[in-house]
Amino acid sequence: MADSTVSGAVTAQTALDAVQRYPREAIAIGRRVLAVGPDADERAAAERAIGLALRELNDLPGALRHLRRAVRVAGSPRVRALAQMSLGYVLANAGHTAAALRAVTLALPRLTGADAGRARMQRGVVLHYRGRFDEAVREYGIAVEIAQREGDPLLEARARNNRGLLNAHRGTSRDDDDLFRSAAIFSRLGLDLAAADARWNIGIAAGQRGDVAGALRSFATVGEEYRRLSVPRPALLLDRFELLLSVPLVDEAVEVATSAVTELRRRGMASDLAEALLARARAALLAGDLDTATGAAASSRARFRRQGRRTWAAFARHVELRAEHARGTRSAALLTAMVRTAEQLDATGWPSPALTTRIEAARLAEALGQPARAAELLAVAARAHRRGTAPHRAQGWYALALRRRLDGDLRGAAGALRRGLAVLDGHRASLSATELRAHSGAYGQDLAAEGLDIAVRTGTPAQVLAWAERWRANALRMRAVQPPQDPGLATALAELRMVSTALEDALLAGHPVHTLRRSQGRLEQRIRELARTVDGGVRGVDGGGLVAPPAVRALAAALGHAVLLELVAHGPRLRAVLVRGGRTSLHDLGPLDDALNRARLHRFGLRRLVTTGDSASARAGVAFAAAALDQQLFGPVRRLLGDRPLVIVPIGALHAVPWSGLPTCAGRPVTVAPSATVWLRAAGRVVPAGPPVLVAGPRLPAAETEVRQLGAALPGSRPLTGPGATADAVTAALNGTRLAHIAAHGTFRADNPLFSTLELADGPLTAYELERLTRPPGCVVLSACDSGLSGVRPGDEVMGFTAVLLALGARSLIATVLPVPAGLTTALMLDLHRRMRAGVPPAVALAEAQRAFDTAGGGGAAHATAAAFVCFGAG
Repeated sequence: MADSTVSGAVTAQTALDAVQRYPREAIAIGRRVLAVGPDADERAAAERAIGLALRELNDLPGALRHLRRAVRVAGSPRVRALAQMSLGYVLANAGHTAAALRAVTLALPRLTGADAGRARMQRGVVLHYRGRFDEAVREYGIAVEIAQREGDPLLEARARNNRGLLNAHRGTSRDDDDLFRSAAIFSRLGLDLAAADARWNIGIAAGQRGDVAGALRSFATVGEEYRRLSVPRPALLLDRFELLLSVPLVDEAVEVATSAVTELRRRGMASDLAEALLARARAALLAGDLDTATGAAASSRARFRRQGRRTWAAFARHVELRAEHARGTRSAALLTAMVRTAEQLDATGWPSPALTTRIEAARLAEALGQPARAAELLAVAARAHRRGTAPHRAQGWYALALRRRLDGDLRGAAGALRRGLAVLDGHRASLSATELRAHSGAYGQDLAAEGLDIAVRTGTPAQVLAWAERWRANALRMRAVQPPQDPGLATALAELRMVSTALEDALLAGHPVHTLRRSQGRLEQRIRELARTVDGGVRGVDGGGLVAPPAVRALAAALGHAVLLELVAHGPRLRAVLVRGGRTSLHDLGPLDDALNRARLHRFGLRRLVTTGDSASARAGVAFAAAALDQQLFGPVRRLLGDRPLVIVPIGALHAVPWSGLPTCAGRPVTVAPSATVWLRAAGRVVPAGPPVLVAGPRLPAAETEVRQLGAALPGSRPLTGPGATADAVTAALNGTRLAHIAAHGTFRADNPLFSTLELADGPLTAYELERLTRPPGCVVLSACDSGLSGVRPGDEVMGFTAVLLALGARSLIATVLPVPAGLTTALMLDLHRRMRAGVPPAVALAEAQRAFDTAGGGGAAHATAAAFVCFGAG
């Protein structure tokens, strides 16, 4: 019996040593120890090893069962205290933080040396969960000191990891020294899983500093390591959620939060589940889903209170109150609750939600006729402009602007708003991926809207134009220093083409497609992650970083005889700034909702003419909708427009208008641009001299005919048809060409416009792939359905083929905003290219070709086909 006892004791310690390195093996070893009938302390050690290994595998109920058994069966005070210490750690994970704190505190007096250091660290973990952050940092510091004194590198690494993560979340550390040292120690000890956890935390710290690309790179690398180790980490979904919300990528954040709730509930991880419910509430609030936001926030708050986590409960309350404010509630009770919650959040280390709540409380106080209270709240909030992340500082400038406006200092308010937007400009420039920059426009919405409101109410039309431009389509003013050439990204894009082609073939053949759709979704997620982690920062296309809004004088010189009409959403009204002959004027175009509804009816009518057939009633409906929209948009400015060429800068929701289908625009050269700044830069570009490139995609017989006839009309052009029209061949040919024409099936993806496609011989070409161009083409004609549609993000940021090509440096793009019938399109395209070959500018050539095509007959379908084409950029 003595021999088996000695063997069992050694094996129990072996099981404990294997917990973080090989948790499944630790469980197996622990069970073998129990099978030989060891004495009490050895049995307790084996039960403790199994419990901790189950915690590593996220089986919290099983972990608690074995750890409670370890406490019960332990023979000596030291072994019982060690089991209590471990039990406290897992109780905290399960959300039982009061019981956890009792267990660890009871263990402390019975432990000395390195054991006491481990207990101090576990006590820090429990205090961390309970939101007592200063106390937690002190406990972690004591644990580090004990570890260094006792020569216990494992304890030092664990305590540093915990302290580094807490300081990263609080924003109180300027570097990641604790985390890097922790990862290095774990690696030296051969603890791959623990090292991976520390490196994941380095990614969290990067995200907290605003280094989104760095955080994504860390998460991607460590995610591969977790898969190699076959260890699930569902709670890490919450870290990914925080990063997505920081951009903000709201739709993805909603998906990740929902997945986290489902997975953590399934695994019984109560503490993390409460945080996941809060994540779902925060994402729903940003998405405008107020019912989900309120319900999830209330549920998480109840869980936090049961777990004794008052700090987290205050955060959940903050989301509930913001949802109530968003519903339109304006009451003294809500104001009192918001102020109290902001103070609680400040006191417990949540400065960003405290700031947001305080600003909204100030606006509520002003609405309730309490300007003094509003000024007091804003004065506190304005201090945030001095420190913190870029969005946090920008919110501080916003608060300062509101305070100055409340005091009647409109000039000072406008200055503060400009300073806040400048902070966000720097933040956006640090995001190298097009998608991230486009989504980051959400942060500047309130500041830009406030500046625009001041300009509309008190400024000149030129000032309104400057504010409208200040935050419009800013992502298109930047591009990567070098286009992404990552081999992994190129491989993933090629795989996506193959899978998408197989999916299309399976759909046509009526075969099951579930597996292929899953593969497509995984590849798209992989491509998004790779594209978002491209290094290099951004620069302005002209090398000068972000470009200031253009002066009216510069616009007037470039416009010449043309007129620029920039549409502006101002609260519930649609307004327009018109630039003509060096003069600006401001016009009220009526209710914004009316314009949006009329635009939808007009698009619906034209689409119906193409897809469901022509009829007198359908044509009459289109004419009625066109006349109503035309009158609202152009009636107030018709006299100033005359018969001049027109440059239109629409608001995001009107980017898809088929402009030539409106009476005022029919036969008139019309160019559409995301912003006046983008138009001005495009107008100044020199068109490259490369020969024309003509591309025909598959499964479209009319495309081959179209390219063949265009080839005869454009001597020296380079045709790419049949098997030769591959994605690589087309992207290579586009580099440096003066003119490219692509006739192919097109698909617009509203969920992610950068996955919009043109179908080529080897599969779909995505907008992502066009970002690899190094010498952009001069003019691109996309004779493909919906190829000119764009996804619109906050700040009127557009995403899709149009945005990518203009950002790269193309001068103009002619594309469709509706489906177009291939049989009708060829004649229109031939006429367009003949006119451009004769030296007619693209917008003028398109207007003349559309008028000729429309008046030649062909009915409503011909009218809709002509109207579908729009000239973007600088025509």
